[in-house]
Amino acid sequence: MRRALITGITGQDGRYLAELLHSKNYEVFGLIKGQNNPRIELVQAELPFVELVSGDLQDLSSLVAALEQVQPDEVYNLGAISFVALSFKQAELTANVTGLGVLRLLEAIRMVGGSSGNPVRFYQASSSEMFGKVRESPQIESTAFYPRSPYGCAKVFGHDITVNYRDSYGLFACSGILFNHESPRRGIEFVTRKVTNAVARIKLGLQETLVLGDLEPRRDWGFAGDYVHAMWMMLQQDRPADYVVATGRTHSVRDFVDAAFRHVGLDDWERYLKQDARFFRPSEVDLLVGDATKARTELGWKPEVDFESLVAMMVDHDLKLEARKAGIRQP
Repeated sequence: MRRALITGITGQDGRYLAELLHSKNYEVFGLIKGQNNPRIELVQAELPFVELVSGDLQDLSSLVAALEQVQPDEVYNLGAISFVALSFKQAELTANVTGLGVLRLLEAIRMVGGSSGNPVRFYQASSSEMFGKVRESPQIESTAFYPRSPYGCAKVFGHDITVNYRDSYGLFACSGILFNHESPRRGIEFVTRKVTNAVARIKLGLQETLVLGDLEPRRDWGFAGDYVHAMWMMLQQDRPADYVVATGRTHSVRDFVDAAFRHVGLDDWERYLKQDARFFRPSEVDLLVGDATKARTELGWKPEVDFESLVAMMVDHDLKLEARKAGIRQP
C-alpha cells in the first residue's frame, strides 16, 4: 500500500482528498496541529481510516518527526491560513504558515528522504489568488503573478520555493494552481458557504437578511471534489510540473447569490440582501478565470460538476443541516 501524508486534513480539500486516496487503497495520514484541535473529532468521525499525526507548519522539527514516522510516498500540502480577508488582519501569521510553511515542509522532505529509497512526491496547493490583478485572461501556468492580498503574496512564495526545490534538488514537486473551488464542506466564513447557509436559513424562516460586501468580483468556481482528482493525477506523472485547475467559466458573487436564492424559489432576493462596507477588502481581485488546457491534455482531468449544480448541492446541504438543527421537518 502506498502511504500519503496530508496537511490541512481538516479542510474541505483535505477531507475529499483523503476519501479519494482511501478509495485507491492508500494508507492515509493527516497532519494535525495541537492536541486540542476542535476539528479532530470531525475528522475522526468522518474519516475513521485516517491516522492523525502531530505536526505544525511553523515548526520544522515537528515536520521532520512526522515524515520519519509516516515514511510517506506522497505528501500533499493543503495546510494554510486560507481565508483571504483574515490575511489582511494577520499578515505575518499568514506569511509564516502559508508561505514559510511550504519551505519548512520541503526542507523536511529533503532531509528525511523517501521510504525504501523511493523519493517522496510532493504536491503544493497554489492558488489563483496569486494572479491577483491579472495581466491576461484567461490565466495559464505562465501568466505573471500580481497578488492583491497577504494570502496571495504568501502563496506566490510557496509556489516559487516549490519550483526552486524542484530545480535545485531534483525533488518530485508539483504545484496545482487551483481556482476557486467550493463544496458543502466549505467553512462558513467563506462567502460561498455564507451565502448558501443564509439562503437556507431565510427559506426556513430562521434568518431575515444576508449581509455581504462587494457583489461584482468574478470568479471561476468549481467543485472541490473534482479538484482533488487533479492533485492526485499530478503526482502520478513521469515528471513533475505545475498545472492550472479551473472550469474556464466565470461568475460574479451576484450570480452566485442569484443562483442560490432561485434554487429555493426566492426570485425577489434583493429584499433579503444588505451590503456592509466592513466586508469590502482593502484591495480586491476583480476577475479570475483559468485555462486548464494543460491539465486536460497531460493529466486527462476535467471538471464534472457545473456551476449551477454546485450551488444547488451546497444549498440543499445547508437546508438539511439547518432544518435538523432547528428541529424542522423537511418534505
